Amino acid sequence: MSMHRTFIGCSGWFYWHWKGVFYPEELKPYRWLEYYAKRFNTVEVNATFYRIPKESMLKGWLKRTPDGFKFSLKANRRITHDKKLKRIKKDLKAFYALAGILDDKLGCILFQFPPSIKFNKKLLKDFVEALDKDFRNVIEFRHKSWFNAESYDVLRKRDVAFCIVSAPKLPDDCEKTAKFVYVRFHGAKRWYNYDYSSNELRSWADRLKKLKAREYFIYFNNDVNCYAVKNAKMVKRYFK
Repeated sequence: MSMHRTFIGCSGWFYWHWKGVFYPEELKPYRWLEYYAKRFNTVEVNATFYRIPKESMLKGWLKRTPDGFKFSLKANRRITHDKKLKRIKKDLKAFYALAGILDDKLGCILFQFPPSIKFNKKLLKDFVEALDKDFRNVIEFRHKSWFNAESYDVLRKRDVAFCIVSAPKLPDDCEKTAKFVYVRFHGAKRWYNYDYSSNELRSWADRLKKLKAREYFIYFNNDVNCYAVKNAKMVKRYFK
């Protein structure tokens, strides 16, 4: 019997171009989350990166999803892109308070570093030390200089997950730096517009399972042509 829990889904559920492809044509958009949550057990929310949602919106998500469903939230851009990871304690506290509304339906908090920030060990160390250890924190690097043993060591010491990525021109290192593993599939050769083959996904699943994590959070961000839905369903089979 498998000793790990696996959460596999897409990076968002509200895409107009999924209507009539994934969502039935006649289904009202406010019902899309319920429909999605019957087919996947998690979703990654990118909208929180662009604007802070109202509490009422998060409470609405709770009502429309079943027990055991997980929302992973991308931290607001004010923390990572506007303030460039500095002087962010108040912003972190506010975002954690918002995320806490999701209670046991909260998956992870994803901090996506901007590609303009290159490897800086002190900056990383200071940032991870400011994170609240009561949450599953994840860092996604967007510049290849961060993909090194020193970065992974800093994350490991604070039980912060390194975000494993499949994306153009970024290393596909498989490193476990926390009790859980977090993966984002953006598209191997093209951002967002890429359909992974069964061989590619089987190979990825084999690599990820070797990490022997307690929990896996795996998200597909290749929303073009509904590839994310198709590929998430495929990779679910390889984790059974």
